[in-house]
Amino acid sequence: MALYKNGPSLTHTDDKAFDIVHTPGTAAPHPGIYKCTGCGDEIAIAGGHTLPPQNHRQHNTTAKIAWQLLVYPVQQK
Repeated sequence: MALYKNGPSLTHTDDKAFDIVHTPGTAAPHPGIYKCTGCGDEIAIAGGHTLPPQNHRQHNTTAKIAWQLLVYPVQQK
């Protein structure tokens, strides 16, 4: 589970980008923190970089491995 200290630094959103589940080995559409829906592992990744493959770590579960966006940064213009 991602941790944070300064809640006012985060903003709630209903952006649909957080609803999409991504296949292992595909490009991350946004930079940020992604959570594995199978094992709960979290990673930080740059946008456009490849999400870890199916064997990104040893799993104690038979659940399907996929990645879901948990947090993404917003750059000031």
